[in-house]
Amino acid sequence: MKKVFLILLSLVIGVLFVGTVVFLYQKSQEPPVRFTSTTPFVTDIINKTVATGQVIPRREINIKSQVSGVVDVLYVEPGQSVNKGDLLARIELIPDMERLSQAETQLETARINFRDAQRELTRQKKLFEDGLISEFTYERLKVDFELKQEAVAGAENAVALIREGATRGSGMVSNMVKATAEGMVLDVPAKEGSFVIETNTFNEGTTIAIIANMNDMIFEGKIDESEVGKLQEGMDLLVNIGALDSIEPLNATLEYIAPKGIDDQGTKKFEIRASVESREGVFLRAGYSANADIVLARRQEVLAVNEGDLIIEGPAIYVEVETGEQRYEKRRIETGLSDGINIEVLSGLKSSDRIKQL
Repeated sequence: MKKVFLILLSLVIGVLFVGTVVFLYQKSQEPPVRFTSTTPFVTDIINKTVATGQVIPRREINIKSQVSGVVDVLYVEPGQSVNKGDLLARIELIPDMERLSQAETQLETARINFRDAQRELTRQKKLFEDGLISEFTYERLKVDFELKQEAVAGAENAVALIREGATRGSGMVSNMVKATAEGMVLDVPAKEGSFVIETNTFNEGTTIAIIANMNDMIFEGKIDESEVGKLQEGMDLLVNIGALDSIEPLNATLEYIAPKGIDDQGTKKFEIRASVESREGVFLRAGYSANADIVLARRQEVLAVNEGDLIIEGPAIYVEVETGEQRYEKRRIETGLSDGINIEVLSGLKSSDRIKQL
């Protein structure tokens, strides 16, 4: 029995040994890796950079109040188009009591002086008619009377301006806020019932409305310092607007490059501006986020290969050219412009050559 067991064990070991040898032999006979080949192709190579930013009106005009008070009525709302001189809001005046008191005092003083000049002129007129005073003296009294009369009118206007926001007979009401330019109302920061401060040399004043010409839009963005040296005014841009991804990019022309950079998250960025061409049927809203493609260099219909097929050894660039069935030789080539995917071949390859795909 023991002898039979040893024979069976020997057979099992023998079978395992033979199986291992067969497996290793089959593995050694696997077909070698086969490479595919491709040919250089003719294409356009465009090297471009991208600037991020937004589309905004070239000019936004802040309309402010000429007087302090409370917003009584608003006549416009955002999105409404207005012409120059259109009424935007009416301000209910809250007179400055100190200024009003001073103005009323000056008015009363002017009236007293006027009444005194009037009595004096009446008295002197009779003397002039009787030949008791000269014409020169009488004319001086008349001039003084007219000056006192004009002082009363000026004082009355000052009081009316403080109380009502307008001078008598001027036809201009300072508490009526009007548009100073044609355009679209972008925003109305002031609300009915809110207090507003007048604009003057010491205070910017409260903004009643913001108006802009929406037919004159610009792209405003930033570009990295590594690219700004390649830009120049007049270059063409293609502006892609994320909110309007269904439309073709808009054409724009670079018109401004900032002379000074700013820090942006540890890198230097330079501001650029470009005028955006309007397109029929496309309404651009102020503040749309946008990206601008700026073409730095372009090569048309040049021989090119995929950058992934290159072998780079220091300053030298090589490709493997097919010389026979699955046989390749390394050949040095000269390259030109690259777009990050394809690269221009200046010399070293022909369009009929086949190169290994790596």
